[in-house]
Amino acid sequence: MADDSDAWYVARSAVMELRDVLIAAGMEADFTFLTADVNAFGRGIVNLGRISPATTRRLAALLRAARQALGDEAFATEGTDGEQDHG
Repeated sequence: MADDSDAWYVARSAVMELRDVLIAAGMEADFTFLTADVNAFGRGIVNLGRISPATTRRLAALLRAARQALGDEAFATEGTDGEQDHG
């Protein structure tokens, strides 16, 4: 496995996790520009790309369903492992 301190590999890992969920939801074709990158400051970023309003609504519905199933506490944290992902 790649060194977690390498920002691109961390972003790439996040992309792969999201891709797996999108595949399970049948939405992988809607995120054709999903990529990992690093910004000018060397921080890992994930680009979701442009998506249609219909895809956005479907993603919002899935997130609402997850929130209802997991509770508000699951959605109360900023990032994971202390990350604050604001680009």
